[in-house]
Amino acid sequence: MSLRPGYPATGQTSCHDSSGQPVACPGSGQDAETRSGLAWPEPRFILQEECVLDALTGLVWSRDALPGEYPMTWDEALDYIRQRNRDRWLGFSDWRLPNRRELRSLMSYETRLPALPEGHPFINLFSGWYWSSTSAAMVSSHAWYVHMEGARMFYGGKDQSYMVWPVRAVGNGILAATGQTLCHDREGNRIDCEGTGQDGEYQTGRKWPLPRFGKTENAVTDHLTGLCWHRNASLTGNPVAWQEALAAVHELSDASPGIRWRLPNINELETLVDCSRHSPALPEDAPFQNVQSGYWSSTTSMFEPDWAWALYLDKGVTGVGQKNGRHFHVWAVCECPEQSQCCP
Repeated sequence: MSLRPGYPATGQTSCHDSSGQPVACPGSGQDAETRSGLAWPEPRFILQEECVLDALTGLVWSRDALPGEYPMTWDEALDYIRQRNRDRWLGFSDWRLPNRRELRSLMSYETRLPALPEGHPFINLFSGWYWSSTSAAMVSSHAWYVHMEGARMFYGGKDQSYMVWPVRAVGNGILAATGQTLCHDREGNRIDCEGTGQDGEYQTGRKWPLPRFGKTENAVTDHLTGLCWHRNASLTGNPVAWQEALAAVHELSDASPGIRWRLPNINELETLVDCSRHSPALPEDAPFQNVQSGYWSSTTSMFEPDWAWALYLDKGVTGVGQKNGRHFHVWAVCECPEQSQCCP
């Protein structure tokens, strides 16, 4: 079974301490030291007339990041995409509202205002929220959206109004499917997926292997991403500050000859999310123990470098927390080029 990484690197290249000051990366255990995930190609974006190919994911976006010009409700956003397809907008009839993982894939965690890779060719980018096609499992009358200013992701009522950025092509398999298979209307009622344009209809992305996880006494291999997670999902047993999280994983690695445990980056944590589930938002067959509601990542928030990214696992939210606060738990990960190297 291939264990090729199934997630992009975050793009973070600098390290910061708990006060937000720049520090040297070697030995820090931070995202910018390990740079785990699939490296970005150079150039990453290829301009194709009024479309842009993302060479990392294989997705094709409209160059104009604000083609609808104004905010829309979720239903209006889906209707807008259908009308663009009827019109063969820019010469194509297979536009979609991106799912939440596709929308997140555009984010750079080294930049802000906007949180897109430097040198990107997009125009008319709005510094605010953009809709995805993915309903929120915890509140199915809500849908996920991403903020272009700093890469935050949350969900809101489908009757609210946000921006629309069309995408086409199914990608190259780097991004995994979100796990969402059902569709819901604006009131949260389950509906037939055909013709909705929702994530549950298209289910784009790499299909999850069956079984997805393999386990040993102390470790769990995710066959979707090639990552090996500690089976105990709370290394410290209680919430700790960010620097304490990095130190705890370093101590675990020192005590585990031949295994380089580390604190996962935010993209790695997000790969665990099953968008059809909540409390926790993990796949049903995930064999972890002591699962908690929130986890530190090794990724600094470049919007406020004294904050770091975290996964709020009950909801599946990627947000931030102040590094000095004992807000989140610690979940150790390592990469598995060969399964025997970290999941004995």
